[in-house]
Amino acid sequence: MIAVLGLLAGIVVGLLLKPDVPAPFVPYLPIAVVAALDAVFGALRAYFDGIFDDKVFVVSFVSNVLIAATIVFLGDKLGVGGQLTTGVIVVLGIRIFSNAAAIRRHVFHA
Repeated sequence: MIAVLGLLAGIVVGLLLKPDVPAPFVPYLPIAVVAALDAVFGALRAYFDGIFDDKVFVVSFVSNVLIAATIVFLGDKLGVGGQLTTGVIVVLGIRIFSNAAAIRRHVFHA
């Protein structure tokens, strides 16, 4: 519950302050957002499965964002940033939809 409140507080603060993202980090922002969403949906699924742990959520959240951004950074350095970005988005998207399906099954008891 604290994680959800922290997430909502972060969204509100971001909307009110409207922070600027430095230009060198702009290509990594969409990847970071998708990786963070993957961690959030994974946490929701774990909550419904009764195995949620806030420490695991924080580690998952931070590591997902860092690993995804690192993969895209390395892709940029190798000249294949677009392809690796697409790959990361596809993999994380599949995980998000898989978690969303599990959450839906819990909510609707199917």
